[in-house]
Amino acid sequence: MHVEMIKMSSRGQIVIPQDIRAEICASEGTMFAVVSGKDSIVLKKVEIPSKEDLICELKEIAKEGKKRLEAKGIKETDISDIVEKSRKK
Repeated sequence: MHVEMIKMSSRGQIVIPQDIRAEICASEGTMFAVVSGKDSIVLKKVEIPSKEDLICELKEIAKEGKKRLEAKGIKETDISDIVEKSRKK
């Protein structure tokens, strides 16, 4: 863990020192969550999933949904009727 002193600009900007950026593999466009406390600020690097990862996750969610529907005896063709009935309520 590195500790370095930095100074905030008049516009509220700070620079994360290069050795710390290298340590956490941060480059331009890296996203951070900012958490404040009484007299502290914590930056947490946030990983944004790739398009491929999201598609894969959505496919898994769809598979699980299909299993649940089949377990309840609901077919894909029944969905529009179920939605229509729900809207009328």
